[in-house]
Amino acid sequence: MPSLKEVRNKITSVGSTMQITSAMKMVSAAKLKRAQDAITQMRPYANKLKEILQNVSASVDSSENVYARNNQVKNVLILAVSSNRGLAGAFNSNVIKKVNLLISSEYAGANVTVIPVGKKVHDAFKRTKYLISGQDIPHHASELLDKTTYENAAQVMDKVINAFLTKEFDKVVVVYNQFKNAAVQVTTEEQLLPVLPPSADQKGPNVDYIYEPSQEFIVNELIPRSIKTQFFKALLDSVASEHGARMTAMHKATDNAKAMQRDLKIMYNKARQAAITKEILEIVGGAEALKG
Repeated sequence: MPSLKEVRNKITSVGSTMQITSAMKMVSAAKLKRAQDAITQMRPYANKLKEILQNVSASVDSSENVYARNNQVKNVLILAVSSNRGLAGAFNSNVIKKVNLLISSEYAGANVTVIPVGKKVHDAFKRTKYLISGQDIPHHASELLDKTTYENAAQVMDKVINAFLTKEFDKVVVVYNQFKNAAVQVTTEEQLLPVLPPSADQKGPNVDYIYEPSQEFIVNELIPRSIKTQFFKALLDSVASEHGARMTAMHKATDNAKAMQRDLKIMYNKARQAAITKEILEIVGGAEALKG
């Protein structure tokens, strides 16, 4: 059995850790509310804009719509969105596993390039051949998570779109954690380029639109904006998911620390009781020896 001093030091250490995890949980809970409001307000607009542009884009001749070209996929760009900090459970590892799964399965025969958005995913791929290099695209976009604004996201996507138009990449996808609630985050892969046609359940009624100034102009102006909006939505989803995952992880860590502290206190009381019993026995034994 460890000494009383060792157990007492462990109790103090666990108590300090519990204070830290409890404080981190409260900070994440406070940030989660604002992040959740941002994504719940953004998601309907982004989804509706995507749906409209998919329907309009499908009606444009493929030779005139450079954002929906259909050719063999040889070069794939993956935007992997994680976080800059850890202590969020499986939040970061799920994104890394998803990207590795896509590389090894779906894009096994293609040249895959990864743009890390977040320090954790950057650290995971910085020693691999997949990390972006050479192109005129940000190699490390972790600052997007420090200040998540549409303007910052649009600057990155402008370069990604230009790389797609110049045929450096044939396909662009984003991998991120989609926010469901504070306890549930779904690792999602979403194709940004080329623009996909609407699925059967997304097609609305046949409507004859009147375009002003022209159908091609509207598509070429609004599709880049829609792509930037989809990427910005993915960033907001990831930020909200990060706070939810960290709040859940810190809540569990605090509960585990409480249970460990309770067990250590029981161990400490048993050790103290054993020490007191030992001292009493020594005193009684010494007294009996003196009597003899």
